[in-house]
Amino acid sequence: MTDPQQPGSSGFDPKSNPAPDLWAQAATNSGASVSDSSREPGWERATLEKLAFSALQEQRSARRWKIFFRLAWLVLIAAVAFAALRQASPSASKSMPHTAVVDIKGEIASGAEASAEFVVAAMRSALEDEGSQALVLLINSPGGSPVQAGIINDEIVRLKAKHNKPIYAVVEETCASAAYYIAAAADDIYVDKASIVGSIGVLMDGFGFTGTMEKLGVERRLLTAGENKGFLDPFSPQTEKQRAYAQTMLDQIHQQFIAVVKAGRGDRLKTTPDTFSGLFWTGQQAVEMGLADKLGNLDYVAREVVKVEDIIDYTRRDNVAERLVKRFGAAIGVGAVKSLAVAGPQLR
Repeated sequence: MTDPQQPGSSGFDPKSNPAPDLWAQAATNSGASVSDSSREPGWERATLEKLAFSALQEQRSARRWKIFFRLAWLVLIAAVAFAALRQASPSASKSMPHTAVVDIKGEIASGAEASAEFVVAAMRSALEDEGSQALVLLINSPGGSPVQAGIINDEIVRLKAKHNKPIYAVVEETCASAAYYIAAAADDIYVDKASIVGSIGVLMDGFGFTGTMEKLGVERRLLTAGENKGFLDPFSPQTEKQRAYAQTMLDQIHQQFIAVVKAGRGDRLKTTPDTFSGLFWTGQQAVEMGLADKLGNLDYVAREVVKVEDIIDYTRRDNVAERLVKRFGAAIGVGAVKSLAVAGPQLR
């Protein structure tokens, strides 16, 4: 019997017939395939073409998105322009008899919606329309610039004489200082019994930091040409001469304000020592003092006084585009200038 473990037998001999190395064969075959593929003619060009095609696809995609966003902006601008055109003029039925309204709301200041530029333009448009039977100034303002208020007051007087149409002031919550400066030129003033009316005075406010600067050890270095160029600088001491000069200026503006109120109210005004002191009163008190004529709102005046209930708003307002420009552009510069400027006299 043959021993399978003996050499020369017909059994398996690991030394004479070893098992195949599968890992070595796999590595050899892989290397061969890579070597074969790398030896294929033109493979470099094919790879470059694929890369170039991929880059071209990305450029086309980016171009399509750029065109899309440009078209979207054009549509947005067109929509804003359309809204601005619709907002620029009152209703198409304005030629029919109606009561015209112009809002005076918020601070009365240059660049604000209650600026002389906007209010005067709106008043002219309202009174020039043949359908308007009267103009109502709908007021809700704590006051502001005496210059802006003076311009509007003068224009009210001129427009009343030119168009021979009544102009009424209707007060909502507040009609104080510069707002009353404007209302005084109206034919009649209507208020709510709880409205705030009056504050016929002028102020100029600010702060002084000279003592604080000394305590902190901070030295103010202000160079001027002209002894009064640093007048009202909050970091410099105020002289008695400068204080007296400012007071004289305020008193002069106050007298201008008083003269306008007396001219507008005439014999209706019941003057007391407090009338021009800067105090304010309720609408009910204002009627008793002659600062206002009657209690009434916009609808009451249109229905009972003008006798035309249809109301058309002529108020000039910033459109959407203007608000965006002011918010993201011009308003930044204006805010910077205001932060550096000295506040002028205010009727508030």
